Amino acid sequence: MSDGRGFDNLPDPDRTSRRGSLLEIALHHERAVTSVLVLVTLASWTWIAAMAHDMYGSMQGASAWMMTQEWDAARLALLWAMWAVMMTAMMLPSAAPLVLLFAAGLRARDDERASRKVYALAGGYLLVWGAFSVAAVILQRMLASLLLLTPMMEPATRTVAALLLALAGIYQLTPLKRACLRVCRSPLSFLMQRWRPGTSGALRLGVAHGFYCLGCCWALMLLLFAGGVMNLFVIVALMLWVLAEKFLPFGEKTAIASGIALVVLAGVIALRGY
Repeated sequence: MSDGRGFDNLPDPDRTSRRGSLLEIALHHERAVTSVLVLVTLASWTWIAAMAHDMYGSMQGASAWMMTQEWDAARLALLWAMWAVMMTAMMLPSAAPLVLLFAAGLRARDDERASRKVYALAGGYLLVWGAFSVAAVILQRMLASLLLLTPMMEPATRTVAALLLALAGIYQLTPLKRACLRVCRSPLSFLMQRWRPGTSGALRLGVAHGFYCLGCCWALMLLLFAGGVMNLFVIVALMLWVLAEKFLPFGEKTAIASGIALVVLAGVIALRGY
């Protein structure tokens, strides 16, 4: 059953800012959870930064395995790992409020298995992005086989870049994007409405939120193909973009404005041709 009573046991001096006050409590008390989130994110960014640096450098280090014409199972696994780590680096920070609020709710209940459930929630969330990484690998190999993507994992023509920008921009303007974004912007409401008991319930909760997050952000991830999969500037910009949409007061308007901007940019690039 859905039960958010764990949050009712937490101090809430200002009900008009319930999410803010609870999140502050969680940040103060859930130091272990915060530390793990930070460490996992930093480790992911470290690997991605090393790969990006080598990709546009000697390609004899972290990215050397990409220099091949034969993509066997081992190299495809490495490619999936690259995408999965990249998604962790980009998306885990945006899930931090959900994880911390969940940890605070468990702490209020004096749950003896709180740590296990928190990591199950986070694992469920990352499981969805791991599945997305499989789709990204398939798309990347498909684009590469059609010569639409260069060996540097960049669009082969302006037309390809324009199409990707247009697709991402159009999706930004859809009702589905707005619906998913509203859920992502309200982690407290999501938890109170969908709380499930047990470790398996926490895992399902993480998967459910992961699907909303995927529905919100999958099209933005296409911009990696448009700007260069291992372009560190693009990766950082997208992470900040996602954080702005989810956390800033005008986040929903940002999504609409960015959608219009992407469509316009796509048109400009298409008109310029090669």
